[in-house]
Amino acid sequence: MIGVAGCGRMGLPMLEALRDGVPHAMGFDVVDKGVDHVTTNLMGFAPRLDTLFSVVRDEGQTDTLLFGAQNLITTAPNLTRIFICSTLSPRYVHGLRARIPAHIILIDAPMSGAQVAARDRTLSFMLGGAQGDIDDAIPLLALMGKHFHHMGGFGSGMQAKVLNNLLAASHTAMTRLVLDWADAAGMDTDKLLALIETASGQNWLASGFETIEFAKHGHAPDNSIGILVKDVAAAMDAAPDGADMALPAQVQATIRALKPRT
Repeated sequence: MIGVAGCGRMGLPMLEALRDGVPHAMGFDVVDKGVDHVTTNLMGFAPRLDTLFSVVRDEGQTDTLLFGAQNLITTAPNLTRIFICSTLSPRYVHGLRARIPAHIILIDAPMSGAQVAARDRTLSFMLGGAQGDIDDAIPLLALMGKHFHHMGGFGSGMQAKVLNNLLAASHTAMTRLVLDWADAAGMDTDKLLALIETASGQNWLASGFETIEFAKHGHAPDNSIGILVKDVAAAMDAAPDGADMALPAQVQATIRALKPRT
């Protein structure tokens, strides 16, 4: 059985997409989603599981899922392949290989595109793992995504993801600041966003400002803006020795201070 653990804003639409090609795919979450094919019953999920997509929030939840309260490494005896889709520190991800039995294939497969791309099945996957394992995985990933970038060995997909999200975080911080300044100047921000789309300031958040679900949100620990704060921390954790952290730290602080935009 193919399973998705962590059926939130990204995991649930990914599960729905998987089920179009693999009707028996199931989801697991600690919160009842009110969906027949998502269970909170671990023993209704784990024993049949052979392929796992982990889409939980962070490293702590990943540890709980694989080694802690859910302990799928033990409770899922048929598990042979794990996709790590959460955005985590690359250092942590590299460390998983030593903690997970060697017969289990590990692929880091973080994705980009936000909830809108998960729903549209156009996610971009950044992949790390052996070439043969990636080739075998593409038909499954193609149910959920459109772009597949094999970045190298295990862990390299996550390294690419945190660098990508560091840019996404900077776009978020600066786009929101620009729009606030435009408000103060009495500008029509719809016209400004249309301009930015065709000019040198073009970026993902500005281009998708009306479709990206968190574009106007303020910071909260459990929302997507809060996740961006976590993602910047993951990038900083894997920064080169001696790297200047001033700009990433300022981006993180700016995002943490965001208020909702109406």
